[in-house]
Amino acid sequence: MSDKPVLTVRLAAPRGFCAGVDRAIQIVEKALERYGAPVYVRHEIVHNGHVVNRLEAMGAVFVRELDACPDDRPVIFSAHGVPKWVPAEAERRKMLYVDATCPLVSKVHVEAQRHYKDGKQVLLIGHAGHPEVIGTMNQLPQGEVVLIETVEDARTFQPEDPGNIAFVTQTTLSVDDTAGIIAALQARFPAISAPHKEDICYATTNRQAAVKAISEGADLVLVVGAPNSSNSVRLVEVAQRAGAGTARLIQKAEELNWSWFDGVQRIGVTAGASAPEELVEDILAAVARLYTLRIKEVRVVEENVVFKLPKEVA
Repeated sequence: MSDKPVLTVRLAAPRGFCAGVDRAIQIVEKALERYGAPVYVRHEIVHNGHVVNRLEAMGAVFVRELDACPDDRPVIFSAHGVPKWVPAEAERRKMLYVDATCPLVSKVHVEAQRHYKDGKQVLLIGHAGHPEVIGTMNQLPQGEVVLIETVEDARTFQPEDPGNIAFVTQTTLSVDDTAGIIAALQARFPAISAPHKEDICYATTNRQAAVKAISEGADLVLVVGAPNSSNSVRLVEVAQRAGAGTARLIQKAEELNWSWFDGVQRIGVTAGASAPEELVEDILAAVARLYTLRIKEVRVVEENVVFKLPKEVA
């Protein structure tokens, strides 16, 4: 019989890769197969260093902007979406480019453009500086999208015409936080146009529901993901609000701090939408060296979404 202390582990499901991330990674892998190395990728394909390092080892070259790419090699645009001028510049240079923008992000781009064509002032609920927000704001002419980050922004925003505004949202936001911002906008502007279908993606919603399910009564929740991954950071916030004693964002097993486990009997484990399952397995294996684990998967919904690959790599 083991003399290791027992630790109850609730494993959130769904967790980890969503369909958009899976598609983006496949696009890079298949481009390398089809065109050979190097293949250039504008920005991190997804926000996860482990994924980026693995693709770099296969021959992907990650760059900040198109001017770092030669004309004669393929370039891939990240899952977060890009400003409208990026593909336009690639076409001007006659580059072979593959757009790995998540289809759910592309849907938000289309909505923003439709509202603009209809003469509405477009608001984007999101976080300044996030690549997805930069991409969405730059689907329209400079200054035409107003960024709303907080409930306070929603309360103080002064529209050009209160009866002629619309909003879209970043896909990786906290469902609860966004609901408060939308409620504040709708209270002030009852005629505001909302998305036909929720902009926050199914995977973000599902992972937040799953982390709520494992957090109540948990002494510690570990969220596997990168600090620049919006959906992973939101999972930490959701876990803390849902009743976890504490919640920590961790990129890999080597970052485990054993002082976190002092007095802990129940933990929850989940992973952001860009974190591979092997990182979760590595962390559980590391914890299992010191504890006897009683693992229970807590599944809130089945996911079976798959996005088609673009013709350039299909």
